[in-house]
Amino acid sequence: MSLSRTEQAVLDRIDEELLVRTAQSLLRATGQNPPGGEAATAAALRAAAEELGLEVLTSPVESGRDNVSVVLSGGDGPGLLLLGHTDVVPVGEGWTRDPFGGELVDGRLYGRGASDMKGGLAAALIALAALRGVSLSGPVELAALVDEEETGKGIRSYVESAGRSFLGCITAEPTDLQTIIGARGDSYLRVEIHGRASHAGNPDGGANAIYGAVAVVAEVERLHKELAASPHPLLGPATWSVGRIDGGTGGSIVPAECVVIADRRLLPGESPDAVLADLRTRVEGLGLSERGLTFDLEMPMEMPAFETAPSASLVRVADAALADAGGPGLPLGGWTAACDGGFVARDLDVPVVVLGPGSVTTQAHRPDESVAVTELLIAARTYALTALRLLARETA
Repeated sequence: MSLSRTEQAVLDRIDEELLVRTAQSLLRATGQNPPGGEAATAAALRAAAEELGLEVLTSPVESGRDNVSVVLSGGDGPGLLLLGHTDVVPVGEGWTRDPFGGELVDGRLYGRGASDMKGGLAAALIALAALRGVSLSGPVELAALVDEEETGKGIRSYVESAGRSFLGCITAEPTDLQTIIGARGDSYLRVEIHGRASHAGNPDGGANAIYGAVAVVAEVERLHKELAASPHPLLGPATWSVGRIDGGTGGSIVPAECVVIADRRLLPGESPDAVLADLRTRVEGLGLSERGLTFDLEMPMEMPAFETAPSASLVRVADAALADAGGPGLPLGGWTAACDGGFVARDLDVPVVVLGPGSVTTQAHRPDESVAVTELLIAARTYALTALRLLARETA
């Protein structure tokens, strides 16, 4: 598609140097979660938005943890939501560069969150700035939320208080600049096994909670294999994975407590409550009570899956905009990761795609995380073109 004069004028306002500086300002702010230290990144985002002449709104989620919304006003119609998060995972080991340095080396920006997802935030912000002065049928909002990497407190607060309607939502997570039309959801399940302590010299005098946990782990593995037989055509099967076991106090003591924490990836349409109920039934069938054991089960986190039809207007407009912005020409795809976009699809009934610079598979959550400046530019151009085309005012 050839660009209109308005589209070309907007793209000409997307300045590479300004985009790099904006991304660096975000990368140099901390925001590790846990423990939930997004305040510095939120402040940097707000400062950058205000310097660009954009309206900024904040909404407290917890003490010191504010959601930030950057709004470009438009007409009274439904708008476009650009969705992101201000938290990053902890730095971890193995870095050879300053994780909060924002270094620019050979066309790549380095730092924790470069791909996931401060690069996407910077691209979205610069796209909004480039759209100033253009007549749109509805507003464009960048919602930068807290706690995406942990329990989703930011997005839950956002959807509960959302005061605008949207034609679509682009979640600016790292997708290698591929338009993602479906993503698996995620949930964490915690099983606490309660037994009875005794001296290891008389193990039958106690009730070994670790033995009960072993039975739970084996059952989770069986469940994972069962799910493999029913893959989703775009997203593959739902999955189970045990990620942590804690129990016992010493080799000479029969353990009275053990905790199993498992990850359950969800498919579109799956009910987290049904997943929880099914696991409860399975654990109840393990005969733990016959060993003198009891258990407690909870789901401390759930993030819904979503799927958007390839024919949806948002999908067609965003993918065409990506092509015209210089994207890599990848086919519509699915994502095995989870993101806040699932809440927007489920709770606000808004079509969602995931589309952003950087890579969730080769960069996110890794040492020396980085993103290519060329990808930031393509993302910013894509967001701007999508807004122009989705929110174009009808003319007589």
